[in-house]
Amino acid sequence: MKEIRYIGGINEAIREEMRRNERVILIGEDVGSPGGSFGASRRLLEEFGPERVVDTPISEAGIVGMAAGAAACGLRPIVEIMFMDFTTVCMDGIVNQIAKMRYMFGSQYSMPIVIRTPAGGGLNAGPQHSQCLEAWFAHVPGLKVVMPATPYDIKGILKSAIRDDNPVIVVENKALHALKGEIPEEEYLVPIGKADIKKPGRDVTVVATSRMVHEALKAAAVLSEEKIDIEVLDLISISPWDMETVFSSVSKTHRLVVAHEAVKQCGIGAEIVACVCEGIMDELDGPVQRVGAPFVPVPFSMEHSYLPNANDVVGAVKRALDRFF
Repeated sequence: MKEIRYIGGINEAIREEMRRNERVILIGEDVGSPGGSFGASRRLLEEFGPERVVDTPISEAGIVGMAAGAAACGLRPIVEIMFMDFTTVCMDGIVNQIAKMRYMFGSQYSMPIVIRTPAGGGLNAGPQHSQCLEAWFAHVPGLKVVMPATPYDIKGILKSAIRDDNPVIVVENKALHALKGEIPEEEYLVPIGKADIKKPGRDVTVVATSRMVHEALKAAAVLSEEKIDIEVLDLISISPWDMETVFSSVSKTHRLVVAHEAVKQCGIGAEIVACVCEGIMDELDGPVQRVGAPFVPVPFSMEHSYLPNANDVVGAVKRALDRFF
């Protein structure tokens, strides 16, 4: 095993896959000499050259259009959209083109496109650079959406995404880029669509995504002092998502909390709660709870008050247990 930062796991995954398959290319703003806005593509230009590491103009719509054409012609593009907020500029290309081309052409074309995009708050970047918009893309048939929370998971699932013949949106929370963790020296893959139990427990299932996985683990430490034992389930992939593992966990604990950084209204948590209520309602022994951001734009000056955290998870768990303090 070796220790690596989250952003380093991204860099290693791209480098290894570009070495493995000469059809893999990287395109985006500042991905060449600057090494990406957050350093994910450092030193890739020197190794693979400007034909495979392509610096683009500031045109997200153009970047995604280029990726669609390249994929249709047999390449496997990795696209970097500098901030997830900027996917709003290229929604037509993502939602109406790459998500549907394989279906519309009867699989004559495949769309092996990875769109990497940093999301979330924590940097006081304001309401136009701090949003979590993953629920938009999870709503679109033809797109896969993943939100890895650890260096191990981002490297393994990014490699799986690059090898997938369908478009995959890889959402990276900016607050996790500096996170350190251990990964194997040898090659490994993390499957798309499979959740991971980060901490087993008996009292309440907490299903979390991205940064909120770590907040849930902090909450678990606090709650353990009160003899409350929560199970923390990292969803990792939100489309498809691992219904079997979620159902199994809830059937064991009989209580459910869902936590994500995106606004609570119409978030991915609502889908999970709805499916649990539709599928295994009889297993629930307490009220289902959701943790998410308030339904307002991300504030610049009060971001610390806006972002959901471990205290919010603690409160939700106690409400799920009908323990009001």
